[in-house]
Amino acid sequence: MNRVVIKLGTGLLSAGNGDIRQERISQICSGIDSLKQKGIEVILVSSGAVGLGMGKLGLSVRPKEISLLRACASIGQSELMHAWKSSLSNHNYLASQILLTREDFNEHNRSQKVRETIETLLEKNVVPVVNENDSISDEELKFGDNDVLSALLASITQADFLIILTTAKGLMKSVSSNILVPFVSEITEEIQNMAGGTASSTAVGGMVTKIEAAKVATKSGCAVFIGSGETPGRLPQIIEGQAEGTFFAPAGLALNQRKKWLAFFPSPKGSIEIDQGACQAILENGASLLASGIIRTSGEFDRSEVVSIIDHNGKIIARGICRFASFEIAKIIGLENEAVLQTFNWTKKAEVVHRDFLAPLISKTHPESL
Repeated sequence: MNRVVIKLGTGLLSAGNGDIRQERISQICSGIDSLKQKGIEVILVSSGAVGLGMGKLGLSVRPKEISLLRACASIGQSELMHAWKSSLSNHNYLASQILLTREDFNEHNRSQKVRETIETLLEKNVVPVVNENDSISDEELKFGDNDVLSALLASITQADFLIILTTAKGLMKSVSSNILVPFVSEITEEIQNMAGGTASSTAVGGMVTKIEAAKVATKSGCAVFIGSGETPGRLPQIIEGQAEGTFFAPAGLALNQRKKWLAFFPSPKGSIEIDQGACQAILENGASLLASGIIRTSGEFDRSEVVSIIDHNGKIIARGICRFASFEIAKIIGLENEAVLQTFNWTKKAEVVHRDFLAPLISKTHPESL
């Protein structure tokens, strides 16, 4: 992993009444230092300016008047940058301030300049601290509490990982549920329906905008983690896939890139045995797994769960995210694509495991496990 974007919400950084959680910022900076010691470049996206400005002006509810909202941002931004500058300097890092609006991403030349500036800063071992330019933004230009901003930054800077730290543990099964969704292979309508808004008086967006951010980032090949920032010193554990939260798998990656994310995948719920032709297609051509190559399944699993792909000798050759439940596969074993589509009344190609979510564990030239 070479580069991560870390986004921090207002609720993590603002202590209310215009005060900032300096101790928490210090912990985050310690975590950033740990990542940089591993050779990982870090881009920070920090909310909190509006909330800090509200406190300084004695406001308890987020203003609806745009000019007052901009004034809060203008006041709070200097407080925010002072806090980051002080804490990062304790680890001998310089902090830089970058304020952006939606328009900076709508035009190719402007987004290119943003990327070039950040690249130069990272080359100089500087930590860029990015925020939306709320002091001049119009309401219709807003990103949504910096969530989408962080995803766009991850995309244009080709980051490997977007970490969104918030006051929530991650994505829950429902707004009223306390059951965490640890892994999301594909952001479906069902996943989007699990997200709720925010009840915070100083923030906007909530889980809805975080899911939108995850959609943007994963489509560009960037993995996403959404989890609690209440213990920010755990950044190294997040990078290693050992922290509680919700992990969103990246899409559209080459096979060798996808394999590095296997540590984040949950344990396989079952297995799919495939014939020799399907094995060759997967290992030699990077193909998807189709129903025509399946011999049988083992175990019970639902759609979007991780399964092991095994050959006729019982050897695991790959792991992947299955688009069908085990009982559905039982209906289509050995069928060609057209027959599968007719079975489920679908119109698109019906890969059982799409190659974007399939990671081989052995190679053509080195058949031993990697």
